[in-house]
Amino acid sequence: MKQLLIVWHSRTGAARQMAEAAARGAAAAAGQLEQADELLVVLRRASDVDAQALLASQGYLFCAPENLASLSGEMKEFFDRNYYAVLDRIQGQPYAAMISAGSDGAGAARQVERICTGWRLSAVAPPLIVNMGAQTPERILAPKTVAAPELARCEELGGLLAGMMLMGA
Repeated sequence: MKQLLIVWHSRTGAARQMAEAAARGAAAAAGQLEQADELLVVLRRASDVDAQALLASQGYLFCAPENLASLSGEMKEFFDRNYYAVLDRIQGQPYAAMISAGSDGAGAARQVERICTGWRLSAVAPPLIVNMGAQTPERILAPKTVAAPELARCEELGGLLAGMMLMGA
């Protein structure tokens, strides 16, 4: 059995909804490939993920908000805490990234890509950025609801990653 680890951080709910959608998409893809019993999808908050969880997985999806043009602190702390513990032990594994952004998301996406390049992971797609359009302090801090079309994109990315894992690509 292969394990897909989805690591997420969210303060306002958007990135959590995106991660949950990706998990649904991964499970659905495994079912469509008639390999549902061959894929375990593990969804964990970044603060709860340690090196053992990374080492037990054969694919990764990282999902977090962009804060002040960079990766959210909790997600960055996850990478900082685990980076050297798994360095040279997970290379070649597939990954994907999703960013919840107020307007841009590119800074956080670049950070994830650089970290994953250091780990020598293999990207299955460009980072998926969902723009929530939050530009005022009130809207930035408010709970978010991700629109159905954006959640569908997250499901597709989760499905693509699962398919790549299961088909051995």
